[in-house]
Amino acid sequence: MRVRAQWVGVTVLVAAATVACQSTEGESTGQPDEVVRVVNVEVAPVRTDHFEDYLRITGQVEAMHDVTVSAEETGRIVAFRVDKGAWVDAGDVIAELDDAILTAQVQEARASATLAADQYERQRRLWEEDHIGSEIGFLQARTEAEVARARLSTLETRLARTKIRAPVAGIFDEKFAETGEMAMPGTRIARVVASRQVKVTGGVPERDALAIKVGARADIMFDVIPGETFVGRIRYMGATVDPINRTVPIEILLDNPGGRVKPRMVAEVQVARARLDDVVVVPQQVVLRTEDGYEVFVVEDVDGRPVARRRPVVVGPSAGNRVVIAEGLAPGDLLVTLGQQLVDDGSLVRIVQGGAGGARDTTKGPST
Repeated sequence: MRVRAQWVGVTVLVAAATVACQSTEGESTGQPDEVVRVVNVEVAPVRTDHFEDYLRITGQVEAMHDVTVSAEETGRIVAFRVDKGAWVDAGDVIAELDDAILTAQVQEARASATLAADQYERQRRLWEEDHIGSEIGFLQARTEAEVARARLSTLETRLARTKIRAPVAGIFDEKFAETGEMAMPGTRIARVVASRQVKVTGGVPERDALAIKVGARADIMFDVIPGETFVGRIRYMGATVDPINRTVPIEILLDNPGGRVKPRMVAEVQVARARLDDVVVVPQQVVLRTEDGYEVFVVEDVDGRPVARRRPVVVGPSAGNRVVIAEGLAPGDLLVTLGQQLVDDGSLVRIVQGGAGGARDTTKGPST
């Protein structure tokens, strides 16, 4: 009975070893009891490409013109000529003040100016053609005519100001007074917001200010308008650095014909900082961070077998999922793009494309 139990134990061990060998896929060096580790990896040849370096900042939308229209004359508001929320062109009448008194004053001044002009003309002819009268009388008539004309012009200007007009084209966005209220010079009447073009304002960090130029392209995104990028141009860049946050102010001009971009929206701005040509660019996920810096893995041929080799690299600027490798890689190197976190320097690898990359295989050689 004891002999039979021993044979059963041996059978179980042999079966377990057989299953273990069949459950892995690997390679053998032909040496007894030697385990060979093989990592499936995907690779891609290193190539040069162009790279656009972007600066990312947060900005805020402002209307191109946001104007508060105030009364310039004293008078009762008799009417609003446009509804709140309506579009107005520059010069359109928004509201009117009572102009009865000024209208009468203009009529009186016009009559006085006409009389003064006629008297001056007669005095001029008498003095210049017939040499009748005195030079003092001629000069006095001319002065009275000029004064009357100036008074008429002043009153006509004041009368025109009883019609409160939009100084810019935009939306009649806010109404500060109502019909029947008394307005004085400086009384706020309306607010006009021009938003067919808007400006996005922000601050460029001091260290990047020299790389940003007026006219540079800026890509603008909004969380409230997902999946869409708006393109604008930098139209202004400040001449001084803000001493509090050490940034240089910029303004980006953005067309907004549909009015979807609203003033005070928060924007994410990408500004083109530089374009680099013929540089090594790799996916960001292939670069591994270490205590000493950064590294990638490449595949080299060692004695006819593919082997992973560690390459320390110096990284440059990055954007999205792309990063520039300033040092450490050369065109033609076989870069490990999948499975790089599972290999060590000197690991044997199996190159697969689109396979189950990163699966670590072990194979036990034949036992004696």
